[in-house]
Amino acid sequence: MTALPRFTTLGKGATVLMLHGIGGGHLAFAPQVETLASSGYRAVAWDMPGYGHSAPIEPYTFKGLAQSCITLIEALQGGPVTLLGHSMGGMVAQEVVARRPELVSRLILCGTSPSFGKPDGDWQRDFIAQRTAPLDAGKTMAELAEVLVPQMVGPGSLPEGVKLATHCMAQVNPSTYRRALECIVTFDRRANLPLIHVPTLLLAGEHDRNAPPAVMKKMAAAIAGSTYLEMKGIGHLQNLEAPDEFDGALLNFLALPRVLH
Repeated sequence: MTALPRFTTLGKGATVLMLHGIGGGHLAFAPQVETLASSGYRAVAWDMPGYGHSAPIEPYTFKGLAQSCITLIEALQGGPVTLLGHSMGGMVAQEVVARRPELVSRLILCGTSPSFGKPDGDWQRDFIAQRTAPLDAGKTMAELAEVLVPQMVGPGSLPEGVKLATHCMAQVNPSTYRRALECIVTFDRRANLPLIHVPTLLLAGEHDRNAPPAVMKKMAAAIAGSTYLEMKGIGHLQNLEAPDEFDGALLNFLALPRVLH
């Protein structure tokens, strides 16, 4: 039996479940929780296993993370949910849709991609080593966040949003961060994109180097009937860098009639 991950929830109505990225936590969606709840939705933001007070899972894999998310969706008892995933959370969302499509009514993918890394294991090992080197050198997650977050954002980012993103990353357990990095380089759901048949919105940041607009545009082309939007002046942390613009796009998409493809 999979342990129920911890989550925060606000409001009543159709459920929107938000899945954060590798340097996040439920707090990373604080602006959206407020906006959605005040707009007639039940806003739910989880702490991925190993984040916040959610128990870690072993092994730390996309299969296990998707199962944790499925357990949460079923526990919420609100029927199919709108799944909103950012970065690694967008990968978990794709994994859930691939495994249990009937649990998802709409899909919102932000700053994410359908696969990660290259088939060459050396590249993946280097990626992990590069990102864990500061921790190996004795740096804290707070020190890591101070360096990494400013590199992720675009010139148009809201300072308060960058501050919240830095705070979220500082709270991440370093051992979970390492496990998540090892997990992320295994992801590949490219073959499943044509099998996504729910209304899907893809949101890219103009200056996102982690999930560049070109990658997300190509991804959108593989999902029938999907909508692609690019946020100008924004980097990888779209929902925190420009929360008003992000929330506007989100509410517009949720208000559209649901057409199956």
